[in-house]
Amino acid sequence: MSSSTGEKFQIRDFFQYFLRGLILVGPIALTVYIVFVSVKWVDDLIPIKIPGLGLIIVLIVTVLLGYLANTLFAKPIFTMLEKAMRRVPLINFIYTSINDLVKAFVGDNKRFNTPVLVSFDKEGIIQKPGFITSEDLEQIGLPGLVAVYLPHSYNFSGNLFIVDKQYVRPLDGNNSDIMKYIVSGGVSGKFEVKS
Repeated sequence: MSSSTGEKFQIRDFFQYFLRGLILVGPIALTVYIVFVSVKWVDDLIPIKIPGLGLIIVLIVTVLLGYLANTLFAKPIFTMLEKAMRRVPLINFIYTSINDLVKAFVGDNKRFNTPVLVSFDKEGIIQKPGFITSEDLEQIGLPGLVAVYLPHSYNFSGNLFIVDKQYVRPLDGNNSDIMKYIVSGGVSGKFEVKS
């Protein structure tokens, strides 16, 4: 009887050590895998098979294009290209959606810079953190309402909700920490509710 008890403890210990190892190795392995796959994908864009060369070339070309876009010579060309993309029906939809999303995170017109906590009931029992993307919806016939983007946890997606201002409370914290808090399901990152 004591031998079977010893075997149970060994199996339980083995399982606990496996879970601890998985918790330790899983995030590291997944991060390394995602970085490796991303670099390999970028490297495959270049026909020369030198590891990392594609990534370096893409970075250099992106920096050069960013520099050229600000010169007097190239600025009209990029403006003309952008206007052309906005005229073609399907390309217009794809281009403007991606362009607006990128500009929401970087650039002069960042949209995810007002973190808030949204109450889903009058008592405030159910709340969700998010970001105000538009503070005044009067121009579309919704005075007193705001547009709040609520990211999903463990996913890079979310939903846009139109919420009465009385149910929205500002949050105090770094925007990237708050986004990390939401996307990680509340496991990492931090924020505080403003008084």
